[in-house]
Amino acid sequence: MIRRVEPRDVDAVVKLVHELALYERAPEQCHLTSEQLHTALFNETPALFGHVAEVDGQVVGMALWFLNFSTWDGVHGIYLEDLYVTPEQRGNGLGKKLLETLAQECVAKGYTRLQWSVLNWNEPSIQFYKSLGAIPMDEWTVMRVADEALQKLGSSL
Repeated sequence: MIRRVEPRDVDAVVKLVHELALYERAPEQCHLTSEQLHTALFNETPALFGHVAEVDGQVVGMALWFLNFSTWDGVHGIYLEDLYVTPEQRGNGLGKKLLETLAQECVAKGYTRLQWSVLNWNEPSIQFYKSLGAIPMDEWTVMRVADEALQKLGSSL
């Protein structure tokens, strides 16, 4: 079953995010806590939203997302920050159901995009996404300013 994330799911979702970081070969970069996630999802004006996949009462997958905005289209879209299904549940259609749920959210609200990033080495996921009609945006390069560079840029005024 796919449903919106609820406060009772926070600890399980944090665990899945840390499992995703391990899968993506960067566990040392993941510092998310239950308190942080709860605040992001459930404060008065949340900027983060989520869905979980549940099997036999256990959260076994999740999608965390936020709204982006296309200045060219003039409307919002969804940016999928994290999608993860436990290894034991992969191949059961839960990842597809999570993406279908986000696509339904886009269609219902008139959003024009569902977008995410995938690591270049993650060929099984890339093929899965392509099978759903996703197209690689190869002409774009993701840029990030973080850590010391962010501090320096942010204090340059």
